[in-house]
Amino acid sequence: MSIAQEPQKTSEPKIRVDSLVKIFGKSPREGLKLLREGHDRDSILEKTGNVVGVGGVSFEIQQGELFVIMGLSGSGKSTLIRCLNRLIEPTSGQVIIDDEDIAHVNSKRLREVRRTKMAMVFQKFALFPHLTVAENTEYGLNVRGLNDRKRRHKALETLEIVGLHKWADRYPSELSGGMQQRVGLARALATDPDILLMDEAFGALDPLIRRDMQAELLRLQDELQKTVVFISHDIHEALKLGDRVAVMKDGYFVQVGTPEELVTNPADNYIRDFMLDVNRAQVLKTGSITRKTIPFILGHGSAQTAFEQMQRYQRKEMYVVNQDNTPIGIVTLESLTQALKEGKEDIKEVMETDFPKVKASTTIEDVAHLCQQRLPLAIIDDEGDFKGVVEHSDILASIGRLQDVDEESDSEESENEPQKIVA
Repeated sequence: MSIAQEPQKTSEPKIRVDSLVKIFGKSPREGLKLLREGHDRDSILEKTGNVVGVGGVSFEIQQGELFVIMGLSGSGKSTLIRCLNRLIEPTSGQVIIDDEDIAHVNSKRLREVRRTKMAMVFQKFALFPHLTVAENTEYGLNVRGLNDRKRRHKALETLEIVGLHKWADRYPSELSGGMQQRVGLARALATDPDILLMDEAFGALDPLIRRDMQAELLRLQDELQKTVVFISHDIHEALKLGDRVAVMKDGYFVQVGTPEELVTNPADNYIRDFMLDVNRAQVLKTGSITRKTIPFILGHGSAQTAFEQMQRYQRKEMYVVNQDNTPIGIVTLESLTQALKEGKEDIKEVMETDFPKVKASTTIEDVAHLCQQRLPLAIIDDEGDFKGVVEHSDILASIGRLQDVDEESDSEESENEPQKIVA
């Protein structure tokens, strides 16, 4: 199976999984031996009656990363996530969290890890119907032995985060499906775990509520920066949520990469087929079409200096950044020419401070409406540093290319369809 190169690591991973195998059946060791000899899933089933749930998967997840494992029913994704906290015991391999191999710790230590380091959110909510929303949220804290006052305070604080503090004394039956799932999420967050395991957490929700919960998860992740392992069978959900996405098939990873990498560089036809119905403009980021350009640094010269710099690089507009490389304005060749005629030398008197600015992580679809503005977009990273510009022509060209790709895919698909025979 083809697996994409993982991004360069800047620190030790939060989770490292090495050669993880889970085989179901009466003789898993026999199946493991065949797997190590190179036999595939079907061959092992035929020879031993054992089912390979996970077939030797290795990957790393960084602190604060939202890592999505996506696959169809039977691909092994739910088995894999349950091996991470040993709700299902792995047959072999390692699950290393903070340099500790969780796959081989004793039961006492495993309980401690589950209580303090990780929490799980299930598809079916798993709320206690006889407990109030607050009492459900307190459950993990109760297991930890916190007193009533501290439990209540933390529960209400967490319910405030997910927008349910006014429902604290209601019962689950009084809540909608989406609200119940928020309670499940609050219960997981209340223990302040480093790691959130979410197994098809939004799979039972109606489409509109599911979309709202996806947005809520992204909001919470932006605020709390947990390490999240999210299981999904929906490619659109996976691409929307994941910093990186692993696509599983028959117990293996077919490809691991960012949503952009999966869309633009699918490893094989299996991945390519998943991407056929994906709106690429909703996935590809503005950073992928950013033009690197040299800005004018405030304090490094006058309006005359900026004018000469623009002439040298044949620019009609140029962004002005401060000493921290944050864009603070834009000047045009026309405005500088007029300013110099009037004897103005202070660049701050010339530059416009009302300009379009977007993050490099913004999707192309979300900036398409800005094509009508007269100024190029200033592109910044998450820290606010200037990365370059996107011209209106870049947006229009990228949308055109995406449409061409979609049309080519549709054309290839129609050519491969069997011809209808009319009797």
